[in-house]
Amino acid sequence: MPTLAQLEKLLALDPADPFVLYGIAMEHAKKGDHGRAVEFFDRCLAADAGYCYAYYHKAKSLEALGREEVARAALRAGLEASRRAGDSKAMSEIAGYLDAL
Repeated sequence: MPTLAQLEKLLALDPADPFVLYGIAMEHAKKGDHGRAVEFFDRCLAADAGYCYAYYHKAKSLEALGREEVARAALRAGLEASRRAGDSKAMSEIAGYLDAL
């Protein structure tokens, strides 16, 4: 996986690249900076509302911030996005997380 610095350089080339935005969000989450992670997951989803796993990991960061109800809302939106995309694997994982939360 590219480093955060490398991802930020790529983002400068295309500020709406959902793959890069998702990668930056994941790097912030990995470092425990869940507030910044949520910001980048939101940007990723604004660029591509069908980026199913961004909902899942956004919910993980929201849960880490103690915002369980907002995390549930993100998961419900992710369920709908995965249904629209026909992504049964994402749908199953998001539904399982929603049930556990």
